[in-house]
Amino acid sequence: MIIQLEKDLSSDKKKGIIEKVNSLKYKTTEVKTQKGDYIIGIGKSDFDIREVGQMPGIEDIHIVSDDNKLVSRKWKVKPTTIDLGDGVTIEEGSMAIMAGPCSIEGEEQIEKTIAHLKANNIKIMRGGVYKPRSSPYSFRGLGIEGLKTWYKLAREAGIKIITEVMQVSQIEEMYDYVDIYQVGARNTQNFNLLDELGKVDKPVLIKRGISGTIDELLGSAEYVFSAGNENLMLCERGIRTYERASRNTMDINAIAILKEKSHLPVIADPSHGIGLRDHVEPVALACVMAGADGIIYEAHELPDEAWSDGQQTLNFRQSEKLIDKIRKVFELRESL
Repeated sequence: MIIQLEKDLSSDKKKGIIEKVNSLKYKTTEVKTQKGDYIIGIGKSDFDIREVGQMPGIEDIHIVSDDNKLVSRKWKVKPTTIDLGDGVTIEEGSMAIMAGPCSIEGEEQIEKTIAHLKANNIKIMRGGVYKPRSSPYSFRGLGIEGLKTWYKLAREAGIKIITEVMQVSQIEEMYDYVDIYQVGARNTQNFNLLDELGKVDKPVLIKRGISGTIDELLGSAEYVFSAGNENLMLCERGIRTYERASRNTMDINAIAILKEKSHLPVIADPSHGIGLRDHVEPVALACVMAGADGIIYEAHELPDEAWSDGQQTLNFRQSEKLIDKIRKVFELRESL
């Protein structure tokens, strides 16, 4: 069960609620987030929900059978909205577009990308300054100094930033220079990292693990939520299968299932999902029709000269074309 407590509830009333729930043979966990105070009850015994629901200090109570209770759509009637400020939101019923290079390479590249985004009314730029690479000899990012340069230029242009955090020690140093922390596929089950991201008050986008299940992705989000951060997004980015014709197998099914299971926004990453530049556009449009709340993809002025992931990166002309099509397909979806 999920019990939502009234604001500024006295410790005595809270203690009474916990004791009552425990008496029903339910284990309790207190969760305090930016938006509310909750008691999570885990147990299997049947009881009359009115026994607890009528107690003073309870705003609402829900019986949620899902293992990942806090991120479940079964208790939260209104889907989560991510508010980045300055009128930039990510939510159900809208289409967020986030674009930019795989890796931040320098000031000139940042300025050209920002100009491309502004020309197409895109408010969120993606890019990596800490890069998890399969080879230790590949470019691994410009680090915090690169992020500071990027942040300065993006802020001047009114652009928000999403970038990957790889370890606990980076969270604090990145805090002043990011709008969304991204948890990459290799860190989806880095539970120490997830716990610490639960303690910050900035949004977190969690990518599905390389071979992760939908329930494992929801479990990762549950870790962050239960540690105190409700501002979460789920990202389908393709999974590793036996197929070798593409980099990954984009699980478009997952978008519809995640929308059914969770109240969190669902973002699709077609660049990593297929890994082939020529096929990013149709996969992205399929994700829009499947119900995604946003698309995140890689764009670079000269993809063949990009320092990483050039094979799956769109050039600016292709990116402009994709943006236009995403908006048209989204309008079609909403009209059906």
